[in-house]
Amino acid sequence: MEFLWIVAVSYLVGSVPNGLLLGKTFWHTDLRQLGSCNIGATNAFRVLGPWPAFWVFLTDAAKGVFGVWLASQMAAPSLWLVAAGIAAIAGHNWSVFLGFKGGRGVATGLGVIAFLVPKVTLIVFAVWALIVWLTRYVSLASIVAAALVPVCMWFLGEEPAILAFGVLAAVFVIVRHRPNIQRLLKGEESKIRSGKR
Repeated sequence: MEFLWIVAVSYLVGSVPNGLLLGKTFWHTDLRQLGSCNIGATNAFRVLGPWPAFWVFLTDAAKGVFGVWLASQMAAPSLWLVAAGIAAIAGHNWSVFLGFKGGRGVATGLGVIAFLVPKVTLIVFAVWALIVWLTRYVSLASIVAAALVPVCMWFLGEEPAILAFGVLAAVFVIVRHRPNIQRLLKGEESKIRSGKR
């Protein structure tokens, strides 16, 4: 019963649409109607600028941290922590509050990884930042960083449950970026540009 409770709470917290709430509350903007129409930090950066994007990213990452932290407070095994993390990402990607629509899961997934394997977080974030700096494609950076997560976990000798999470999280992120992948292949993907608000 505790396991189901942890997963359910992690999913509900993950479902909270921070980008939508912050955009409407503080900047009177519905991110679903502008830019890429996504509620994540990248679109917040395009539409609202770096400071709003920072808060969207931070609060989305916090959802992932919370899910795993909650499981850890129960002295739960690693599998429970992984399940809570997956539930938080699933909530962000398929939010119950948005008709099971949502974001790409990058920030929330990073929050989960930051709690579970901080060393991997530092590596993939550095790679992500480098790719963004060189190409200005956040989607490309997110896809590469996601794919790198299980590779880093494997090299660092993480336990099977954590490694399995890395693989599943990478699949989540990459699948959610399918439209971006198609645009990248066609040379139609938008490069990151900050909004002026």
